[in-house]
Amino acid sequence: MNTITQILSKQKAFFKSQKTKDVPYRLSLLKALKQEIVSNEHAIYDALKKDFKKPEFETFISEFGLVISELNLAIKNLKKWAKPKRVKPSMLTFPARDYIYKEPYGTILIIAPWNYPFLLAIEPLIMAIAAGNTVILKPSELTKHTSQLITDIVQKIFPEAVAASIEGGVEIATELLSQKWDYIFFTGSVSVGKIVARAAARHLTPVTLELGGKSPCIIDDTADLKLVARRISWGKFLNAGQTCISADYIIIKSNLKDAFIDALKIEIIKRYGANPKESRDLPRIINKRNVQRIAEMLEDSHVIFGGNIDVEDCYIAPTLIDSPNLDSKLMSDEIFGPVLPILTYDTEQDIESIIWNYDKPLALYVFSNNDTFIEQTIKKYSFGGGVINDLLIHFGNHRLPFGGIGASGMGAYHGKTGFDTFSHNKAISKRGNWSDPSIRYAPYKGKLGLLKKMFKYFS
Repeated sequence: MNTITQILSKQKAFFKSQKTKDVPYRLSLLKALKQEIVSNEHAIYDALKKDFKKPEFETFISEFGLVISELNLAIKNLKKWAKPKRVKPSMLTFPARDYIYKEPYGTILIIAPWNYPFLLAIEPLIMAIAAGNTVILKPSELTKHTSQLITDIVQKIFPEAVAASIEGGVEIATELLSQKWDYIFFTGSVSVGKIVARAAARHLTPVTLELGGKSPCIIDDTADLKLVARRISWGKFLNAGQTCISADYIIIKSNLKDAFIDALKIEIIKRYGANPKESRDLPRIINKRNVQRIAEMLEDSHVIFGGNIDVEDCYIAPTLIDSPNLDSKLMSDEIFGPVLPILTYDTEQDIESIIWNYDKPLALYVFSNNDTFIEQTIKKYSFGGGVINDLLIHFGNHRLPFGGIGASGMGAYHGKTGFDTFSHNKAISKRGNWSDPSIRYAPYKGKLGLLKKMFKYFS
């Protein structure tokens, strides 16, 4: 196999050939990719089950189905997205016709995470290719079966000069980051995101960072607790809580806490049984190291439900924690597992003191029927995106940009936003020759007053 440097060199040369700027060529690649993924549907289910016992239903709803939807969207709309867009010219530049050209950046590095290893590798790949770039993709080394399948698919569909999948751990990632790229797209932890940002800064490379953080879920006293418990039991324990936009903790009106906990216990048992370890619908934690990490977070916590851990089986039961201290291990970092701390509030100032104790989160959720409270909350707090009266579902709408702010990330993608992310907006003004006003040319004497009037009128 060629080295990273050799592959990157081939891709840079191929990009300069202008072939990737040909829209029919891009479409042919996307259609072939879709056909190959569809033919590997059951292999994808099998790989994710082998990696961390992910049930087929969850794989379809959170990985396979979303990838196919993104491919269908790109294939249907690529010709329209790629066309130069004419914009209204300014009278100050008269006569001219102005356009925005969508230009691919060039060679793209995509580093994918392990929690949704197929979706979060293939979705950015789709839009990077749709935008006319070449790509080197590094799937996660922690999901070896899925990563191998991704590599097989990429090798079968794409010439190496267009796209390549390179597997490996920290050493491979370090070598990749040492290269000069035209764009870097990273999904993962905040700590690694900082490493990626530093590497990108050396070459002034633009970057999208899809990170995470402690995403709060607020429940006020107008919410239907049974419905809230049902929806939270789904959104929190999907993928065993290993979701960057999962609710990291609950903030509920204090007089509702006990009733909510009772309702949530009922829902958890209803969904996963009295012994969730036997459920085929609850995935495992990705590896023993992460099980031990979460177990350490639970030390000195008040477990009111669940808490069972089997390190060898990478199992953690759906677990509820009552009123942890804000400076506890559990509340010091993103949990990324099936553990849900439950805090309370009496006043809106109580909510502020909790949420503003942390960096800007990737998501925020509000369960309420009070429109005033909902709007005040949305406007008050800074976060990547959110949902009212449910969890996670904003991720599923390709018309909504997905991304973080501050410590939870920078940049966004999904749908056309993803295409735009991997495209440079090249501004072009096509000046007419039939008129050439003399006001801009020297000598300037006597022209300033007219110029000021023009700016005032046409601005």
